[in-house]
Amino acid sequence: MKLIQTAIPDVVIVEPSVFGDDRGWFMESFNEARFHAQLQALGLPVPRPFVQDNHSCSQAGVLRGLHYQLPPHPQGKLVRVVKGRAFDVAVDIRKDSPTFGQWVGVELTASNHRQLWIPEGFAHGFVSMEDDTHFLYKTTDYYAKECERSIVWNDPDIGIEWPAFGGEPKLAPKDAQAPGVKSADLF
Repeated sequence: MKLIQTAIPDVVIVEPSVFGDDRGWFMESFNEARFHAQLQALGLPVPRPFVQDNHSCSQAGVLRGLHYQLPPHPQGKLVRVVKGRAFDVAVDIRKDSPTFGQWVGVELTASNHRQLWIPEGFAHGFVSMEDDTHFLYKTTDYYAKECERSIVWNDPDIGIEWPAFGGEPKLAPKDAQAPGVKSADLF
């Protein structure tokens, strides 16, 4: 496994080692000891243990996010696509951070096997680029409805450059009505 820091150093691309031959391929999708050791080697904190796994399936053009949970139940997320293709985004919403309001985006696909580590204090969202895209993520805390928040996906104060996906995104009502970063509850 190789960890690659993004433009926001706390957000890390995880490239697992994939071993393939004419029969197919094998990869270790998560190894806590290696993940922690490599985060520490980059000077990053070790996250709390993962306690919940989530799985969503989306059609092309579905945009989920930008979601996060406030304390006392903030969530770090390790995300990946196991079928299809998605453009995944993390936005720093830590008010005292030097990268506050900045975002990074990474294409995650079933074929590139990449994962993205998004620590607590970040809003997260993705747009599905293909029908039947399966998105998996591990979280460091349980879902807590009372702590759940969203920021609108197209907030001009953040300026995410979403890839073209054929028209307007398909949004959940809560995502369509989410506030901008200037009026959201943040870390």
